[in-house]
Amino acid sequence: MIRAAVVGASGYTGIELLRLLQRHPQVQVTCMTGDSSAGKDIQSIYPHLQGFYGNRIETVDPDAIAEQADVAFIALPSGHAGGIVPGLLKNGLRVIDLGGDLRLPADLYETWYGKKPVPAEVQNEAVYGLSEWYREEIKEAKLIANPGCFPTATLLALLPLIQAAAVEKDSIIVDAKSGVSGAGRTASLGSLFAEVNENFKAYRVNQHQHTPEIEMQLSRIAGEKVIMTFTPHLVPMNRGILATCYAKVKAGWTQSKLFDLYRSTYEGKPFVRIRPEGNYPQTKEVAGSNLCDIGLSLDHRTGRLTVLSAIDNLVKGASGQAIQNLNIMMGFEETSGLTAVPLYP
Repeated sequence: MIRAAVVGASGYTGIELLRLLQRHPQVQVTCMTGDSSAGKDIQSIYPHLQGFYGNRIETVDPDAIAEQADVAFIALPSGHAGGIVPGLLKNGLRVIDLGGDLRLPADLYETWYGKKPVPAEVQNEAVYGLSEWYREEIKEAKLIANPGCFPTATLLALLPLIQAAAVEKDSIIVDAKSGVSGAGRTASLGSLFAEVNENFKAYRVNQHQHTPEIEMQLSRIAGEKVIMTFTPHLVPMNRGILATCYAKVKAGWTQSKLFDLYRSTYEGKPFVRIRPEGNYPQTKEVAGSNLCDIGLSLDHRTGRLTVLSAIDNLVKGASGQAIQNLNIMMGFEETSGLTAVPLYP
């Protein structure tokens, strides 16, 4: 049995980790930390956990965490990993960071996040944890940079096309929508009910910090620099991301051939479902699950392909993918603790 620590247990991604790990047959949560909620019983913050967890939340202390755990999930906002991860690694823990601190090189991180980057030696050790694409690297990793929610949905949709050189790389446009839980549990004006309800808005237009993360991974698979347009939107729902991706296809690519490409790329990948022709994913159809549903349609008038990708931002876009990466790292079944059927309606 692997002992797990959840650092930042009282946030949305932390509480989702607890929900999913509770049914994992090979993991026991032995430590919960979070400075803002230290000293409180987790059940007093989240009464729905009564009878499942009775842990008291501790302050964040890498040495104390190392005495209680074999692996640590860092479920904290960006800007915190640098002060925690080095101590955990020094103590021999495997670490999965769900924040953005390890996903970008220092110069890009400072530019897009406006924060001090983690030490270079820590950054260099991190493996990007897009489970379906970097499985072999994840197997050997001690430190995982868990992908962001928008990048997960977008990359799973676009990487088959980039790998096969099926589209014009300068034609990519991504229009993505997220539920409000993507903003976290901290109160802010933009996530108040009166601001979000009956409203639909774009935000951080041409400035969203997930843009360079997506571009870096597209470029990695392409073997050359890829730049795209990415626009996120906030929609009045709790969970879910729908990424609608557009790209100009190259000559010779038919809709049938494109479907074959996606099916062959994700064959044997248990959490990616390619929808039948003419059938398109919805966020409700993946809610509460670690699934990514992908649908596509080629417009013969314009030669432009539309790829739609739906995930639950808190599961496949965060905590579920983190557990999927843990399973790969530890040699467990990749689906362990993650086989729940989506919630519906």
